[in-house]
Amino acid sequence: MHKPDSGGPVPQQNHLLAALPEDVQIRLFPILEPVTLPLGKVLYESGDTLRYAYFPTDSIVSLLYVMESGASAEISVVGNEGVVGISLFMGGESTPSRAIVQSAGSAYRLRGQQLKDEFNRHGEFQNLLLRYTQALITQMSQTAVCNRHHTIDQQLCRWLLLSLDRLPDNRLTMTQELIANMLGVRREGVTEAAGKLQRAGVIHYSRGQITVLDRAKLEQLSCECYAVVKRETDRLLPYRVSPPENVLTMQPIVT
Repeated sequence: MHKPDSGGPVPQQNHLLAALPEDVQIRLFPILEPVTLPLGKVLYESGDTLRYAYFPTDSIVSLLYVMESGASAEISVVGNEGVVGISLFMGGESTPSRAIVQSAGSAYRLRGQQLKDEFNRHGEFQNLLLRYTQALITQMSQTAVCNRHHTIDQQLCRWLLLSLDRLPDNRLTMTQELIANMLGVRREGVTEAAGKLQRAGVIHYSRGQITVLDRAKLEQLSCECYAVVKRETDRLLPYRVSPPENVLTMQPIVT
């Protein structure tokens, strides 16, 4: 077992890991590897054979579909509520999506075979991962509906809210160009939508830093897609929000 080291990340900052029974934590935590995920880091490309699953603590990873033309669109985001790499335990080994770090921070990674070994014990870990997968499918489905039927303004509000739910505060480091790539729209559309939110006092945007000033208003301006995803995620994943006092800490490495 790793010794506590104050100031470092802890596995329990990932709500899925925190929700595991103690016997599963005892097996898994010593083999988790803390890593630092810089902004823009690609964890895997479309078609890659996955070697690791990633459990974000204070980072956010976007799953993108990239077209032959190079155009891309985000299909889901993963933060401290879940895990990147569900194809490892679903039996697919690879995926047609790209995983890229949307918000820099820390995570824990677990070798694919170790994840599969624990999943195949048919215990609570398997149950949690399957429920998480259902929540992720809901997010993907609702994102597809949102991209087809709602305005860029509404899509931006949904995207900001989903990101906020996975961050420790109300600030995001993100360029408008990167947001446009995530939403699969032109940068000019994001610039216009962000400008409206800033003039309405909902956000403050400067030099790649977005600060949400009025979350309640942001929720009012969003379409129903955010509420659908949040409601289903809360139903399927009634995680503990705060980590326990006596937790295991480890120093991360930069990937």
